[in-house]
Amino acid sequence: MSFLPVTKEDMEKRGWEQLDFLYISGDAYVDHPSFGHAIITRLLESEGYRVGIIPQPDWRSNDDFMTLGRPKYGVLISSGVIDSMVNHYTAAKKPRSEDQYSPGGRAGMRPDRAVIVYSNKARELFKDVPIIIGGIEASLRRFAHYDYWEDKVRRSILFDSKADILIYGMGEKPILEIAKLLKSGTPAGDIREVRGTAVIAGMDNLKDEVRKCIEEGNSKEQSSSSFRVLSSYEEVAKDKLLYAKAFKIQYDEQDSISGATLIQKHGDRFLVQNPPALPMTVKEMDRVYALPYERTYHPMYEELGGVPAIKEVEFSITSHRGCYGGCSFCALNFHQGRIIQSRSQASIINEAKKLTWQPGFKGYIHDIGGPTANFRSRACEKQVKHGACKERQCLYPAPCRHLKADHSEYLELLRKLREIEGIKKVFIRSGIRYDYLMLDKKDDFFVELCEHHVSGQLKVAPEHVVDRVLQKMGKPERKVYDRFVKKFYDINKRIKKEQYLVPYLISSHPGSDLQAAVELAEYLRDMGHTPEQVQDFYPTPGTLSTCMYYTGLDPRSMTKVYVPKSSKEKAMQRALLQYWKKENYELVYEALRLAGREDLIGFGKKCLIRPRSAAKMAAKRRAAKEDVRAYGKNLTTGKVLNKIK
Repeated sequence: MSFLPVTKEDMEKRGWEQLDFLYISGDAYVDHPSFGHAIITRLLESEGYRVGIIPQPDWRSNDDFMTLGRPKYGVLISSGVIDSMVNHYTAAKKPRSEDQYSPGGRAGMRPDRAVIVYSNKARELFKDVPIIIGGIEASLRRFAHYDYWEDKVRRSILFDSKADILIYGMGEKPILEIAKLLKSGTPAGDIREVRGTAVIAGMDNLKDEVRKCIEEGNSKEQSSSSFRVLSSYEEVAKDKLLYAKAFKIQYDEQDSISGATLIQKHGDRFLVQNPPALPMTVKEMDRVYALPYERTYHPMYEELGGVPAIKEVEFSITSHRGCYGGCSFCALNFHQGRIIQSRSQASIINEAKKLTWQPGFKGYIHDIGGPTANFRSRACEKQVKHGACKERQCLYPAPCRHLKADHSEYLELLRKLREIEGIKKVFIRSGIRYDYLMLDKKDDFFVELCEHHVSGQLKVAPEHVVDRVLQKMGKPERKVYDRFVKKFYDINKRIKKEQYLVPYLISSHPGSDLQAAVELAEYLRDMGHTPEQVQDFYPTPGTLSTCMYYTGLDPRSMTKVYVPKSSKEKAMQRALLQYWKKENYELVYEALRLAGREDLIGFGKKCLIRPRSAAKMAAKRRAAKEDVRAYGKNLTTGKVLNKIK
């Protein structure tokens, strides 16, 4: 096989006069199953549809959009693997200088709010051709949602994009069903009840029981066995309590088995979210990952330096989807869901064997995993019939008694992969959920993880160490992480390996005040860990933490949450995680003073920084040494020292 058409010449070579579906992507064209545009287009191709891709079109003109002509059945639009606003801006709202999903890593290859811009352009050019939006940006903005960059509640992206249908989640099942209906001649406006989609409806399009509920004025959070009506966009945009309540309903109803249809009024029309698509079977997952991907970027990018994002995934294998970890700051609940969907061992082994024949493969598989590497199967047997529980998480605040903590199947898979000829090492980089690992009564997986699947450093995500912050994050108590750390180092000592843990930490998360940030800095001091990079909390669409950030309420309990919002406090919390850096001195000093922790300013072993006078003298001495190095023989040490007296 070859890459799908990106030019008219490509279409002519295939003997095509018209596409069935045109896919417009905010990412560069990378034909690899880690990219949504590759999966959806290859899946449609496998069903006999003629599909072409326009990657990163110039939105300021019409030319790129018209490259492949008017499609027969529909235009599919995605901003790419990442929300375009997250892709463009840091948590401090500063423009990013690079884009790993663009050729040569160049920034500025897609617009802000790419789904809206692309969709409006497609509507202008293709008039009545159905427009279907999907991917992470559309998926997480399907309801009225808080937008961090504008600091306000925006309406559903369906209204601003003028699209006909929004596919949320991973999208394979909905797109095949929609494609079949469009091919049969069904108008896009009549495709209203496909699972895993959201549409706009007028009052006349609503079912009788829903219309009756709304007409009687009982719209706020009313429900039946099949639907729930949320507070309207106008209401949640004005009232943070109503926003939090509406979010909680959305959060609870994202299960494919138990989830209800959700309705939210916008003006005189309604957003209707159908229940999530049913989980993919093992056979369906295997089919998706067996499609004929080229597994690299399109050759048209070669002269531009390729597409940097391929480096992380080129020799990695996705083993499953979904996550029941329940982290508050993660959007997976709204996108992939809590039900694990796995591939068969045979499918994964076949893909691994194919990797050994890939150009540039040197024997190292970079990852075998998913959102959480060691979640390879459903959390419990109850989920098969009843889905994920609405009123509790599998691991938070304490592990459910029905949770199956067993790594035996995953370990069996890893052992088989290690035996394949041409594979030297199989790494696990997609993250180990340490609290789940500690529940396993057997140590064989933990031992073999350290012995065979760690490259000197294992990345883990405690995120914080202060229990009141961890509670808001949906993470286990610190003592669980402490036990894991001890066991990790005990095992490595036993197998005679010198390996280290690299913890991911988040500053300024809702619930974290300056005192909590100082406690985290003390933990880093005691562990001797000096992270080069730290992550400031980023209020991205669709997460429980973002709801807390905007409303100041925990939607699980409707209790108030402390939220660090000022740029100054956020800078102080971030600086405390790198308290040893001289450029952070003033911020750390002020943070310690405001937190009432001047005891950490001094010369003792437990102190984070020195007093101001000593710090200034140390800074001058550092500058003097730099002068000596810079000027060498032309500036004697004595003269330099005289400068700082």
